Amino acid sequence: MKRALIIFAIIILGATGIYFISNSGDTDETETAVAGDQTSKPVYQKITPQKAKEIMDGEQPYILLDVRTEEEFDETRIPGAILIPNDEIIDRVETELPDKNAVILVYCRSGGRSAKAANKLIEMEYTNVYDIGGIIDWPYETISEQKDE
Repeated sequence: MKRALIIFAIIILGATGIYFISNSGDTDETETAVAGDQTSKPVYQKITPQKAKEIMDGEQPYILLDVRTEEEFDETRIPGAILIPNDEIIDRVETELPDKNAVILVYCRSGGRSAKAANKLIEMEYTNVYDIGGIIDWPYETISEQKDE
């Protein structure tokens, strides 16, 4: 009986300690929003090229944002895209894309810069940001700007 009480006490103390550690108030800055949770930070959504194409083929207006360099943009891009390089987002986006509720589809070459740009847009209070990843994974039409030499 004494042994059972000791084991019980250890379990209770251990569980209580875990509870206090897990609820110590330290939060991760990368929390995702939960439906109905008004205290969570907004987040962008990562979507597939197929879902992006559905949005593009639909009736709802959208902005297709390429965040690569001008050279990459000139080489190949998704038709209808506008260029604001990732390192210029903070300086240019509010002037060039003033509607913070617009649907914005963001892409880059492989997905790294588009994720960073999508986070910047969310921090700037844009509300409908979708990261479609990289053009290297885009299975649909692309266009190139031909340069005469």
